[in-house]
Amino acid sequence: MQLLTPLHWKEYELIDSGNFEKLERFGAYVLARPEPQAIWDKSLSDHEWKQMAQATFLRDKGSPEKGVWKLAPNMPEKWWTQYRHGGLNLRLKCSLTSFKHVGIFPEQAANWDYLDTKLRAMKVERPTVLNLFAYTGAASVAARQAGADVTHVDSVKPVVTWARENMEGSETDNIRWMVEDAFKFVQREVRRGKKYNGLILDPPAYGRGPSGEKWVLEEQLNDLLKSCAELLDNQDFVFILNLYSLGFSALMAENLVLDSFGDVPNAESGELFLPDRAKRKLPLGIFYRFASV
Repeated sequence: MQLLTPLHWKEYELIDSGNFEKLERFGAYVLARPEPQAIWDKSLSDHEWKQMAQATFLRDKGSPEKGVWKLAPNMPEKWWTQYRHGGLNLRLKCSLTSFKHVGIFPEQAANWDYLDTKLRAMKVERPTVLNLFAYTGAASVAARQAGADVTHVDSVKPVVTWARENMEGSETDNIRWMVEDAFKFVQREVRRGKKYNGLILDPPAYGRGPSGEKWVLEEQLNDLLKSCAELLDNQDFVFILNLYSLGFSALMAENLVLDSFGDVPNAESGELFLPDRAKRKLPLGIFYRFASV
């Protein structure tokens, strides 16, 4: 089991964490927002947090997820940040949403670098990549910049529009956009006999498809992975599974993947984390990945 964290994020920093919150910098702006896994004490004082935070997320009393942002003067609701490493030059839009998210999961930069390295090392001249539950598309843009033909699937149209903005902002083009239920899309591709060199899965704990299709992670992930095993090319391939559900462990992910894909080469699994200035590691999900190269 491995612990992975991004090593090349110049425009992102986790400043402090604790008391179920995190204080982080995206580019020029510092945000304070909830973080259910930060169960320890903060290193900095509340006064220091208030001085530093230019936007603070305040939860609605009647909702565990929704809320509003309290903004300092001159704090924009939308701005851009950059990630550069290896062959990647990603320009990504941040936006203060009512669900505390900003459109970027910074810990995933470790997987963007992995995609960049593995796709460029493939013998296939133009690998095909399918990104499921693809959100705002940083991984889609990374795969495209690494030379792949990318299909991006998400059930939420505004999120796909946001992903397209990230593609254009990164001076990239020709990603295939699909506003669709991920599981239904995979099943249809299996029936068509399609194959992909790369599969990226980032499923939520719960979700809804564009036609109201219900997604429950622990009930459907096993079947989804079995279908994905039929899509993945057996010669040149890269596979990444990310899971954020608090009830899942890396061992569970390993068992599920091995059941569906069998004995896979170069497998890596573990936790993704971000370190704060006090050197504490904030866990932000588990991963399982493997590649033919």
